Order: sequence, then structure tokens, then C-alpha cells
Amino acid sequence: MAKRRVPVVIVAGFLGSGKTTLLNHLLSNTRGVRIGVVVNDFGSVNVDALSVAGQVDSMLSLDNGCLCCAVDTAGMDAMLTKLTSADLDLVVIEASGLAEPRSLVRLVLASTDPLVEYGGLIELVDAAEFETTRARHPELDEHVRLADLVVLNKLDRVGGADAAERVTALVRELAGPTPVLPTEHGRIDPELLFDPVRGSEPVARQLSFDDLREDCDTHDNCHEHAHAAYDTLTVTAGALHPRRFAAFLEGRPGGLYRMKGTVYFGVPGHRQRFTLHTVGAYTRLVRGAWGAGDERRTELVLIGSGIDPHALRAQLRACEEPEPDAVDEQSMLPVLRYVES
Repeated sequence: MAKRRVPVVIVAGFLGSGKTTLLNHLLSNTRGVRIGVVVNDFGSVNVDALSVAGQVDSMLSLDNGCLCCAVDTAGMDAMLTKLTSADLDLVVIEASGLAEPRSLVRLVLASTDPLVEYGGLIELVDAAEFETTRARHPELDEHVRLADLVVLNKLDRVGGADAAERVTALVRELAGPTPVLPTEHGRIDPELLFDPVRGSEPVARQLSFDDLREDCDTHDNCHEHAHAAYDTLTVTAGALHPRRFAAFLEGRPGGLYRMKGTVYFGVPGHRQRFTLHTVGAYTRLVRGAWGAGDERRTELVLIGSGIDPHALRAQLRACEEPEPDAVDEQSMLPVLRYVES
């Protein structure tokens, strides 16, 4: 049986934004998901400082410079291949506070490892120090616009509800269509990033940069709940018209972070099962076979923040095609550009 692909999520943000806190929260709420981590920072990385290091299934520590400068595509591939071959469900790259997010995204997207799947760029923003950080690092605006998901962290440290509303509105204005999740202590729902593994138990082992070693520490008492709200919508439909669906993909509304599921077009010559994966602006369709007895239909899960479920459902239903047999095969061209060869 072929291995399934492993999402690689990049967590970026300037110093003090809460990247390690978010990572600790994520690792203590794995829900049976096996997670590998690439930690990048200057100087020696004290792995023991991670309060939940025992729940990291595999860890690579890079302390010889900024990841986007010290590693090329081949180097990133070597690290990711070491992790994806370790039977993991998710890989998280915790970038240095000085890392260039665009370069990291390019490195992941350029990966030749067939098991690597781009899982999105999360940009952490310190709400309490937003103006100070923005003045010191003008590139913050670009980083926010580039992200697939913006986590506006430390809202509890902003002075008063009015101030919190002002900084939230400003970050949302900068982010444009990118969803913004206000939160405290880096608490986001892990299921925003990965699909839970039902009925499995996490296995704790840690892989250092130099050696693979066992680490049996567990932290059963760490079960913080996410405070950041998001919306999930499930849509079931029949065959979709490829051109109408392509138009939906290209103009999907702001706040829609992820889409996943099965798409059926029913067009002659293209009646296979298409698996959809989107994160931010990234879109991928994989052509596959239907299982024996499978009902040929479209089933999609949409995840976002501030989305309009009724409008989204109506837009997808408008993509339905009652007579797919009559659709010209050339109509598949707009969606085939998203299909992996």
C-alpha cells in the first residue's frame, strides 16, 4: 500500500510572537497524530526547553544559521525525506524569527520528495507589540499578506477591548483575504492543520540532528482547548461543471483557509475520482480510482474564519452539472492545470 503524503506546515513570526508556545500547544494536543518538527534558530537549541519535547515523534535541530539561508532545495529535501520516511502524519517547521517566509515556502514547494505536501504558512503576530514590531520590521506587512493563515496572538495582553478590536481590524485589513485568528497563548485548534487520526495512540520518540534516540516522556496532563474560533462546512453534491468549479477555486472568498475532499466531474474521459487539497492560495488535485461500490459524487470539507457557510454552499451548488455526459472535454482544461502529472 502506497504511503500517504505528509503535510509540511511552516510556522513563522518575529521574535517573541509565540511560535514555540503555539508548537507546545500543538504537540500537547496531537489527538493521535504523529508529528515531526524542524526547529531552526541561531545558537544552540535547547530541546529540553520544549515542555512537551517527549511528544515530538521526530525532531531535527538546525542551529547553524537561518534555515532559508543555510539550506538549499536539496538540503531541505534531505531533512524532509528523513522525517517523511519516519511514518509521520505531519511535519512542522518552526522558523527562526529572522527567516524569510517566502524563501521557506519556495523550498517546500520545490521538494522532489513525493511524500511531501505543502501544508501552509502560518504567520504569528504579537498583538501586544504589533506597532512596535511593525516599526522595527516593515516587512511584517508583506509577511502577513503572504501567509495562508495569520494567528493574532497575545490578545490578552492588549490594553482593553477597544484596543484589541483596533489591532484586530488593522491586521485583518493588512491580511486581505487571508483568514485571521485572534487567540491567546498560541492556542489554535490542531485540526486546522491536520486531520485527526482516529483510534491510534501517539508514539513518543525524538530524532536529534545527529542521532535517533528513544524518549519516553509523556505529558498526559496537558490538554488545553483552543480559544480561536473557526468555521467548518461540509458540502455534498453531484457532478460539478469543471469550468464553473475552476472559477470558484480562482475566486474563493477571503477567510477560506482549507478545502479537502473528493470532486466528481463525470465528463467523458475524466470520470475518475479527483482528490482536492487546498491551503490558502495553493491548490492540488490528484486523479485516482473509485472503490468498488463507491457512490460517484462530490464531498468537500471547507475550513475558515469569518466565512459565510450559506453563501459558500450556494456557490458550490451552483457548480453542479446535471448532464455531465454532455460537457465538452475541453471544459476540463481549467481544472487540469491543478492536477499532478
